[in-house]
Amino acid sequence: MQTFTPARSSSMHLDVIVVLALRNLRRQLRRTVLTASAMIVGGWLLIFSFSIGDGTHENWIDAGVRTGTGHVTVERPEFQLSKKIEDRLPAHVRSEVEQALASPEIASEVIAVSARLTINGLASSPAGARPAQIMAVNPADEARFSSFDDQLVEGRYLGPDDRLGAYVGLGLVESLDLRLGSRFVVQAQDAEQEIAGQLLRVVGIFRSGVPEVDQRVIHILLQTGGDWLGSGRDVTNVGVVVNESTAVEGVAAHLARVLVEPVSRGDARVMDWRESTPALASAIAIDNFGNYLIYTILFTIIGFGIVNTILMSVLHRHREFGVLQALGLTPSQTGAIVLVEGLTLTAVSGLVGVGLGVFTTWYFFGAEGLDLSALIGEEMTFSGVVIDPVIFPLFRLTRLVQVLVFILFIGAVASVYPAFRAARIDTAESMKFER
Repeated sequence: MQTFTPARSSSMHLDVIVVLALRNLRRQLRRTVLTASAMIVGGWLLIFSFSIGDGTHENWIDAGVRTGTGHVTVERPEFQLSKKIEDRLPAHVRSEVEQALASPEIASEVIAVSARLTINGLASSPAGARPAQIMAVNPADEARFSSFDDQLVEGRYLGPDDRLGAYVGLGLVESLDLRLGSRFVVQAQDAEQEIAGQLLRVVGIFRSGVPEVDQRVIHILLQTGGDWLGSGRDVTNVGVVVNESTAVEGVAAHLARVLVEPVSRGDARVMDWRESTPALASAIAIDNFGNYLIYTILFTIIGFGIVNTILMSVLHRHREFGVLQALGLTPSQTGAIVLVEGLTLTAVSGLVGVGLGVFTTWYFFGAEGLDLSALIGEEMTFSGVVIDPVIFPLFRLTRLVQVLVFILFIGAVASVYPAFRAARIDTAESMKFER
């Protein structure tokens, strides 16, 4: 005589629940296909939007940090506000930073490092005088770090032998009536808090597209800046560019651990791009919030569609559920059938939508990107950053998982009420319903 254990009985009931749920989805095929189509389109739209959005944000961040101080920057805590040369990094701290960045733990994440001596001063010529931001740099490092050398209008970028050379923004050149080979003077407060002047000669002219940069920025050699201002090998900051913004947290944490002594003494501070460029960080956060809000509304509407589909199915199956309960299924197991229907429909639709979204977005835009120049023009500035109109989609595993979990959550929530209604069906009353 065969005996049934409770565990085996539960397993059999689970099999029955799954079979009945799948059978109903097949039986109501048109309704199932319509609801699944809405979920698939929603999943596709989420993947397309988020991949393009993440690519856009990565584009903004890369442009912003290369124009600014990098994904990660190390500087004195006071320099962020003061911009004074006395709030500079000592040479030994600069050496510690450069050694830490060469560590095998993070070296693979680091693309470029640039030590800069940045000060505010005055540029003057026979045509007049204008405020200027003088950036003393190492030309080879800066060429890898920023895009200034690619924004050449006339002449060339700085070379290692340009002791008196200057690479000047187009707006400043025009306001001072300068041209290639023209000489002009820059003045600024030196390390001894005295006003010091330096004669320079224009070797190159650039145009970034950002008026605030083109009308102020001047690049000179780091050695020239150190000799002129009496700061030696000291710099105001060391900037780091990494291969992707997701690596910023790890690189910043490593630098904070290695530089714990200078940081504790107040000689250094490790900042990521969100701290150094808060306007850009705020703009990205607002854009993300808008995307989340729009797609929450969209999937709430889709969720109501799932509720309608499954609830209509429940209302037309009173007799079936009554028979199942008469044959031994409990009310909770009856509700479980409906819940499994909703979760199965959501899971399959979500996987198909995500897969379709990844494939089509990569196929159409993965190689050449999405060109938005017809909408935004060839050049657009945003939060002080020139935006490239060609956007490349960015696919991140965490984002794909987030989308799938979100879709499953919507499906689970939308299935709860119909499952509750199914579980509360009265067996005797349900027998009165005709099929």
